[in-house]
Amino acid sequence: MDLNQARFNMIEQQIRPWEVLDPQVLALLSVVRREDFVPLAHKALAFVDMEIPLGAAPNQVMLAPRVQARLLQDLAVQKTDKVLDIGTGSGFMAALLAHQAAHVLSLEIDANLAVQAQANLQKAGVSNVTVRNTDGSQGAATDGPFDAIVISGSVAEVPAALLQQLAVGGRLAAIVGDEPMMRATLITRTSESSWTTTEPWDCNAPRLSGFAEPSRFQF
Repeated sequence: MDLNQARFNMIEQQIRPWEVLDPQVLALLSVVRREDFVPLAHKALAFVDMEIPLGAAPNQVMLAPRVQARLLQDLAVQKTDKVLDIGTGSGFMAALLAHQAAHVLSLEIDANLAVQAQANLQKAGVSNVTVRNTDGSQGAATDGPFDAIVISGSVAEVPAALLQQLAVGGRLAAIVGDEPMMRATLITRTSESSWTTTEPWDCNAPRLSGFAEPSRFQF
């Protein structure tokens, strides 16, 4: 397989048509080697438009390339930003963020995935990411505030604790809701006590472990 051709096809046939047009994001996807963050057994699927299994649990996946790219574009990370990445997985999203940010703190609830992600990032020469094996659903308040927070999986709702960890002007990107229709959600903190929310696109993704599900009980 010609990896460079497959990478080019991924960008031109999957990512650009999904309205990812930011030149910086497209350039990053050309230089950060996605195949180095895919488990060996699934290496041939590195550039396919699908979620790639990472662990034993069905929700342990690497999100599809177009979804990761669009979340990255929505966050508009700057070189001075401190970023919180929740759901490290294989470390690929953290690697992309690291190229744009000053520092990335990446939280992974699964110990095996955290170890593998750390190894993947080291092999890729990424030095400004800290991987921490912990439940990320409540963020990392003592390390905040953060200029950008990304939740790399779906949640029923964004915990209030995470919104409080955004700096004023900071952005949080997540996939929120229930199947069959979830929405990509971008929340921006506009002051100490106010946030604005937009839902720019539809997308389904597996649930991220550790986040609470609201009660479905109806009177």
